[in-house]
Amino acid sequence: MLDHIFNSQTKTITGAAGILALSTLISRALGVVRDWLLAKNFGAGPELDIYFASFRIPDFIYNVLISGGIVVAFLPLFSEYFSKNKDEAWRFTNNILNVFLFLLSFFCLILFIFTPPLVKLFTPGFEPWQIDSTIFLTRIMFLSPLFLGLSSVFSGLLQYFNRFLVYSLAPILYNLGIIFGIILLAPYFGVLGVALGVIIGAFFHLIIQIPAAVKTGFRYKAFFDFHDLGLKRVFYLMIPRVFSIASQQINFIIVTAIASTLSSGSISIFNFANNIQNLPIGIIGISFAMAVFPQLSQTLINGKKKEFLENFSSTFRQVLYLIVPLTILMFIFRNQITEIVLRHGQFSKEAWQLTSASLGLYCLGMVTLALVPIILRAFFSLQDTKTPTLIAIGLMVFNIILSFYFSWFLLRNQTPLQIFLKNVFSLQNIKDISVLGLALAFSITNIFQFLLLMFFLDKKLKNFGISFKK
Repeated sequence: MLDHIFNSQTKTITGAAGILALSTLISRALGVVRDWLLAKNFGAGPELDIYFASFRIPDFIYNVLISGGIVVAFLPLFSEYFSKNKDEAWRFTNNILNVFLFLLSFFCLILFIFTPPLVKLFTPGFEPWQIDSTIFLTRIMFLSPLFLGLSSVFSGLLQYFNRFLVYSLAPILYNLGIIFGIILLAPYFGVLGVALGVIIGAFFHLIIQIPAAVKTGFRYKAFFDFHDLGLKRVFYLMIPRVFSIASQQINFIIVTAIASTLSSGSISIFNFANNIQNLPIGIIGISFAMAVFPQLSQTLINGKKKEFLENFSSTFRQVLYLIVPLTILMFIFRNQITEIVLRHGQFSKEAWQLTSASLGLYCLGMVTLALVPIILRAFFSLQDTKTPTLIAIGLMVFNIILSFYFSWFLLRNQTPLQIFLKNVFSLQNIKDISVLGLALAFSITNIFQFLLLMFFLDKKLKNFGISFKK
């Protein structure tokens, strides 16, 4: 019975999105519990800044090579291979798995060696003891992208075969691992315990998906061929996307560097507000995008452009109808949300007020940010990763400039923007609100990203349009 449930197939996009949305809700709720525990035990201060900063390089690897590379390249090509020759599809899968593990291990080893100068580069405002601790934690967390990298290949298989239930359990186990580290390991090891929880969570993210992948027909074989045509096609699709995600991650690294030069706790405040913003984005935007991605890829392979447009338009509308009211509610109740999640234990009133204001600024671009994952999947289904890449690189530069400008501008006293934000968010009692410039820059950038992606997708599909009539 349990085996039947775990390996059941989801028949519709809405059903798949429902499963993913529910699992994302649970996972993000656990993420809220995680942040609540972090805020309670560490507060928005130097120690937690170290933890968030130590994520940057391992997270860079994960997002660039895994989330931004293999995930978007593997599924469309596996769909193509499987529709023609199943044996060739499994051969392709094993080669990707083995080559990717080798490359991930190689990159992690190189970055492990060069961790000290890299950490010093993106934390210029840290004290020497903070830099040493960040280097130590960063090196430990290099195990995480190795587990998550292997897991991503199995995730692609489960998505293709519509095994969304097992696939949806992986991020839940990941967050449970981190919570385990906070509750049981952090009292003895401090933030090192939290880092160990990250590794445990990443390991279970992988393990939970392997049995279901085997049920789809996967059998491991030690096949390793760098000259394989399928592998070359994966790299061809990955390279533009890798540059795109790399630009986003460099963006986060530079913003972390900017935050490290601001008041103590700025890195934590920025990350906490961003995590809360990502709750509705993950539940709605990403869930629907991941659910529709296999259908978009398969309809184009089969030459069904009309069905592709119908699936895209329908999913776009559903996300829009859900995210707009949720964004409004999140803006109205931002103080209550951040107070419930964060204002406990070591988390100060000033840090809570700044996090709440940052969340309010994030709401400005939340609707467009929720729609971007669907638009990106449309580009990936068209096997076009170049257009989103060029847009991402341009917007990286744009966001960095805005982040520098707004944070610097808000450091000055009695500027019109500073007075306006203090009045809107009731921050008259706080002298330094420069961290808000980072959230404001991100929201403006997200709006421009949406507009540019829609413009070029419309040109590529020759005025596809979005119908809002049911």
